[in-house]
Amino acid sequence: MNLATNYLGLAFKNPLIAGASPLSNSLDTIKELEDAGIAGVVLHSLFEEQINHDLHAIDHFLFKGTDSYAESLSYFPDSDYFESSESEHYLEDLTEIKKATDIPIIASLNGVSSGGWVKYAKKLQEAGADALELNITYIPTNPLLDAREIENMYLKVLTEVKVHTTLPLSVKMNPYFTNPAQMAKLFKDAGAKGLVIFDNPVQVDIDLDELSPVQRANLTTSSNLSETLRWCAILDSTIDISLAASTGVHTAKDVLKAVMSGADVTQMASALLKNGTWHVHTILKELVEWMEEKEYVSIEQMKGSISLHHCDNKAAYERANYMRVLRSYRF
Repeated sequence: MNLATNYLGLAFKNPLIAGASPLSNSLDTIKELEDAGIAGVVLHSLFEEQINHDLHAIDHFLFKGTDSYAESLSYFPDSDYFESSESEHYLEDLTEIKKATDIPIIASLNGVSSGGWVKYAKKLQEAGADALELNITYIPTNPLLDAREIENMYLKVLTEVKVHTTLPLSVKMNPYFTNPAQMAKLFKDAGAKGLVIFDNPVQVDIDLDELSPVQRANLTTSSNLSETLRWCAILDSTIDISLAASTGVHTAKDVLKAVMSGADVTQMASALLKNGTWHVHTILKELVEWMEEKEYVSIEQMKGSISLHHCDNKAAYERANYMRVLRSYRF
């Protein structure tokens, strides 16, 4: 049984990738995932605000008051000498993980400004990353901000990172663009090698004891797979780009559905947090059993076989046919 697949121009032994999560924070858990059969890992995200916070704090404490004593400036190295402890640890961990594993390791950056992204993308490449996932997060709250301007912010980040690194780049998309298919094409034209479908944002809640808004981790279930399947099927049929199905992948059946819809690989985070690293072994076992029963010989054979252009019910992907679904519902 050949489970091999290709994503971002990289070879993976099977379509299971561990998405960014606390499990990809340490070498020990990554080794456990590799032993369980995982084909690749996306490291936990390096957040731009963490980098900037540390750098600004260093700058404040080193240079506060130095205007009064000009000669004191010569005692301090240039501010570029100092790096965020968070980013330095991330780079050190990446180098160590690459040396200790035999699977592709994808670094992850989370932010919105282009300058910081460019700087750390180069460092991640030097540290040994096989690819880079851009988790571009922006929540527009200004009603006067035009949608095209927001989209251009995303494209500018990708374009500038592309200029300064040779790493294959993927963009972790969200489903909230007015036209996700057009954005996918624009991302490809700007240099993206792949798309992750979709970002899973944190949940907003209100703490009734503290009377304050809070954010909580948003763990998914298989019921969240619907839009992932829809857009993998649509994009596989319209744009030549690598696809990673992310939100809602928990079981072997979820993996099969995602691959048939057009995904090259699947990313799991919530499923591994809920079930542990050995869940990878269970999924692979069930995956092989199903393929043998249905007489599939490879992942490539089934890839995209039920995408938009290769299915007999295109309306299932293209239309929101509420009445038909409700009429067929049985109590």
